[in-house]
Amino acid sequence: MLVNLTDVFTSEGKVTAIQTKPALAAVEIGGSSFPVKAVSPMDLTFSNIGKGKVRLTGSVEVVLSLNCDRCLKPVDHTMALSFDREVLSPDVLEDGSDEMDDQKFMDGYQLDTDDYLHIEIVINWPMKVLCRPDCRGICRQCGKDLNTGTCGCDVFVPDPRMAAIKDIFNGNKEV
Repeated sequence: MLVNLTDVFTSEGKVTAIQTKPALAAVEIGGSSFPVKAVSPMDLTFSNIGKGKVRLTGSVEVVLSLNCDRCLKPVDHTMALSFDREVLSPDVLEDGSDEMDDQKFMDGYQLDTDDYLHIEIVINWPMKVLCRPDCRGICRQCGKDLNTGTCGCDVFVPDPRMAAIKDIFNGNKEV
């Protein structure tokens, strides 16, 4: 949805609040697509803080379908996003400035709420998603889900720092 901010940019001290329902079906990150299960209405407040400057504040809750980082099972992950950002009008921005790249969600005096929400989701993307805090993952050798039980594979991993000493002892056994 496009929100026209011309009045807010040009009227000093003007405050406008809106509520919109984002039309975001999926989030594309790193070549992967993650479906959006649910999105709460997005509350946005636009406040003029100077000539050609608007403070954008708001909040939204998004439920994404992600995979557990340990066992790869599907997980519904809820992201409660709060944002507070300064937006500049096209008159204030100079061509080629770095701030122009930071405002790709703006189209002239109009703010694209879906593009802005996508940027906020990417910025707040979780480092690790787990299906449960004590997820044991999958076996490195056979691929069995260790949350359902043990697999019986030999999980002993020798310390690589002791490899040189092990070679010395194996060399003496041959003599």
